[in-house]
Amino acid sequence: LDSFSFRVANLLVDNERNEACLEITLTGLRLKALSESVIAITGGDLSPSLNGEPIEMWSTHLLFEDDVISFKRVRSGCRAYLSIGGGFLVPTVMGSRSTYLYGKFGGLEGRPLRKEDILYRPDRPSPLHRLGVRFSKEWLPLPEKETTLRVIPGPQDHHFKEKGFQTFCSSAYRVSPQCDRMGVRLEGPKIERRFDVEESIISEGLISGSIQVPGDGKPIIILTELVTGGYTKIATIITIDLPKVAQLKPGDQIRFKPISIEEAHSLLMEQEGRLKDFRESLQHSF
Repeated sequence: LDSFSFRVANLLVDNERNEACLEITLTGLRLKALSESVIAITGGDLSPSLNGEPIEMWSTHLLFEDDVISFKRVRSGCRAYLSIGGGFLVPTVMGSRSTYLYGKFGGLEGRPLRKEDILYRPDRPSPLHRLGVRFSKEWLPLPEKETTLRVIPGPQDHHFKEKGFQTFCSSAYRVSPQCDRMGVRLEGPKIERRFDVEESIISEGLISGSIQVPGDGKPIIILTELVTGGYTKIATIITIDLPKVAQLKPGDQIRFKPISIEEAHSLLMEQEGRLKDFRESLQHSF
């Protein structure tokens, strides 16, 4: 879900961009190393520790046999990402190693991890040359008490009253307990639609970041495990803000801020430039 944290986690341990990582939601995970490995942890701060001692995030660490990594409590965000040098050995399905829980395929048998599961990595040397590497904290989003999500209006914003769109842009919304990898349902003011248009449209494919408004007027943000839908979409979250959505948890408060597509492109190019600079700095350093 948090593609930025996922990419940085793989960069830190010298993996290919789409090597499999572990996505850890909230707390409770405990992992034991069965061999020497280089890892990195990015994303939300779930209080990671190594053998009971806190360890730095957005940095590489060396694990020895029998070392234990655990995640104890949520400090910020919702999901952390753990990468391992060489990646995890899981099958590729349609070019991806991710797990699709609703379809029950990909990853490890298409399911969440269970107690006593064993994950393997390729039989090759750990990237010890990456030990001590850190990702610049200056490039990370600043913590927000109220998360601002930038959006491009449309494609069906014309289905809503001007007052309804103003409500959407000016109101605070709260993340409801009804949130998962498919979508985030929000609680807040009702968005008024026009009376002279249909409440629903012909079902069509959706993209990550689509914001649907069903009959009750409460928005739903669509995430990675996509569906088709016939609800009108008032706006779409810009690409670089999708990782913010991945880190939302029930009770968090958000606001929407419309921007132009030109601004969205500029922000994305700026982020891609920073990641390119970081990747090149690692290549030149080793």
